[in-house]
Amino acid sequence: MTTSPKTLARRRRHLMDLAEPDSILVVPSARERLRNGDSYYPFRQDSDFLYLAGFEEPDAVLVLIPGRDAGEQILFCRERDPERERWDGPRLGLDGAREQLGMDDAFPIADLDEILPGLMEDRDHIYHSVGRDPAFDRQVIGWRNQLRKQKRNARSPEEFIALDHLLHELRLIKSSQEIAAMRRAAKISAQAHRRAMQVCRPGLGEPDLAAELMYEFTRHGCPPAYLPIVAGGRNALVLHYVKNDQPLPDDGLVLIDAGCEYAGYAADISRTFPVSGRFTPAQRKIHDLVLAAQRAAIDKVRPGNAFDEFHAAACRMLTEGLIELGLLAGSLDENLAQQSYRRFYMHKTGHWLGLDVHDVGDYRIDGHPRVLEKNMVTTVEPALYIGDDDDIPAEFRNIGVRIEDDIRVTDGAPENLTGAVPAAADEIEALMQS
Repeated sequence: MTTSPKTLARRRRHLMDLAEPDSILVVPSARERLRNGDSYYPFRQDSDFLYLAGFEEPDAVLVLIPGRDAGEQILFCRERDPERERWDGPRLGLDGAREQLGMDDAFPIADLDEILPGLMEDRDHIYHSVGRDPAFDRQVIGWRNQLRKQKRNARSPEEFIALDHLLHELRLIKSSQEIAAMRRAAKISAQAHRRAMQVCRPGLGEPDLAAELMYEFTRHGCPPAYLPIVAGGRNALVLHYVKNDQPLPDDGLVLIDAGCEYAGYAADISRTFPVSGRFTPAQRKIHDLVLAAQRAAIDKVRPGNAFDEFHAAACRMLTEGLIELGLLAGSLDENLAQQSYRRFYMHKTGHWLGLDVHDVGDYRIDGHPRVLEKNMVTTVEPALYIGDDDDIPAEFRNIGVRIEDDIRVTDGAPENLTGAVPAAADEIEALMQS
């Protein structure tokens, strides 16, 4: 799925409307990164650039100039080059940028240093993502200084303004086209998790399940949105475990946190299930508690509620359950006030999701929790990570459980984009036995 030229042009116009008058906005593409020798990491476009330009090649700069009619939209990119394209694949080129991306004009990236200083003339402000790429910061300053040297009496920008806030507010509310891409990423990711559950059995290792996930992503033409986590047994107590190279414990649990990326948009799913296909009574108690906390939290993902409310709902449910299981002592109110649950649950219950797995957008406005609005998308991922300290009952030691889904804020009841993966213990066991 590609974003239409009209949609891309509308996003760029909207951003220019939010900028100060007499400004210029400069957005670079991602850079290719050398892995080793002459081999590069797989190229992934910068999310801000992808959102505005819809262009997936490196060596490009988008320039937006508000106030000239509807504003000018200019792309600097690589020209067509049959010899290089024989080695590296086709390029869109200048004509393609105008026709397929809805740009007003396009110029060779090789001419950037010559042309861009002139585009800054009579502009008072330069918007770009200050501090993200120090080398590009120096380029932007250099173009401004070059204009001053070339035309000493010319009006040149005096103020540099961080672009992130304006642009990231636009990205936070998803369009119907973005939601469609996220549903597709969620569907493929859900199939991968179901596949891993069905394949899992004693005698396998973490690499076996990681391979099944990657197979499902790859056959749909999707890269992973992040390094998958396949954590067997006590490895699940490491929140960002990515080695995925150990045997699975025959009588233990395996925690999988994985999602693919479709058209740039990420899915993010976590499930925890028994390697044997059957939960032990202690494993089920912890799993059911985390699931109850997730359901309570998801119910709070509604328009008008503060972002913090679903975290608070999850913490309350987890704390009640930990007291009932004897893992915490004292009253509910005392434990909540002291945040005693943080011994077993040390992270937040969700994060924005979109072009980035941990997507852009403020969580607090003027010191207050952000209010949820329709077509925001957040993960909801309560968890419990129980170690092997002496005061922990033996049956609960080394159990790590996380359950995570991708939730869209609607006009009313939340939409679970990733609900196709079983989450209840009985449903998981039924799928694994099938």
